Amino acid sequence: MKTIYYTATSLDGFIATEDDSLDWLFPLGDVNDTSYPAFIAGVGALAMGSATYEWILRHADERAAETGSLWTYTQPAWIFSRRALPSIEGANTRFVQGDVRPVHAEMRAVAGAKNIWIVGGGDLAGQFFDAGLLDEIIVQVGSVTLGKGKPLFPRRVTNPPLRLVSVQQLGTGFVELRYQVRGGDASGAA
Repeated sequence: MKTIYYTATSLDGFIATEDDSLDWLFPLGDVNDTSYPAFIAGVGALAMGSATYEWILRHADERAAETGSLWTYTQPAWIFSRRALPSIEGANTRFVQGDVRPVHAEMRAVAGAKNIWIVGGGDLAGQFFDAGLLDEIIVQVGSVTLGKGKPLFPRRVTNPPLRLVSVQQLGTGFVELRYQVRGGDASGAA
């Protein structure tokens, strides 16, 4: 079981525009041509920041038209937010705040042998990193630049650096990079 930050980023390191739009992402390829279907099959629990959850809320009708459901995850999700947010009917969500460590322990218990997915955003993934709980980063780098926006991983990781495990081209729009977080602790934070 691993705790994995799995995401997409622009070439210049942004996961969303400054107004939390992901519109840049979808023209780059079909999710079914990526590692996502195999990845999500191995996930037992999700952690999600409030901006990511609010993006899902704003696009719930579109998702329902495409998939038949407002909430497309079968796994339980922990939503980190300091604000009260509306629930999505039928979604197995828990709203939490504060230190990621006790929440991670709950998630591990629920996920069993499956992985924990840090869905986004970058700061939430950084909090798991800071707590020594992040094992792997899988990032699909898109062939676009945004100039500014929400950063991929707003942390300095230099010593020890991440360990590149694999590189895979995904069509003409993406390359997937897999990194192992060395040491399993926050010693790389600076």
